[in-house]
Amino acid sequence: MAYLSLFFTAFISATLLPSSSELVMTAMVAKGNYVLWLLWLSATLGNVLGSCVNYWLGTQVLRFKNRKWFPVSEKSIKKAETQFNKYGIYSLLFAWLPVVGDPLTVVGGIFRVKFSVFLILVALGKGARYLAVLAFAVGLEGLL
Repeated sequence: MAYLSLFFTAFISATLLPSSSELVMTAMVAKGNYVLWLLWLSATLGNVLGSCVNYWLGTQVLRFKNRKWFPVSEKSIKKAETQFNKYGIYSLLFAWLPVVGDPLTVVGGIFRVKFSVFLILVALGKGARYLAVLAFAVGLEGLL
């Protein structure tokens, strides 16, 4: 059940909703009753699936761009496209970053990055981030 909780915390963390799966994972490592690779797998899968929701939302968002209530101007969309094209699809490796990472996955959907490429890049970045969190947590546990 704890692995499922971490999965859902990581899922929520990947959406535009606030959450902190890193703190949950670190606390679970500190408790010491969990298999580390299952913690990594639960967090990574949850976070990547949350990013897939963002991607899907991105694929749908431009349907509404001509509505009066749509919060993003055409100019802002063009600017985002220019920035995304400047840094390329490999910028999705940084989808794990705070603040910019979640919107980056939405942008990947808006500009229709091939889903298999999106999935690989986002999974690599997020998997590496959770591996670093685990390494930090295990090192921190050793200090306590």
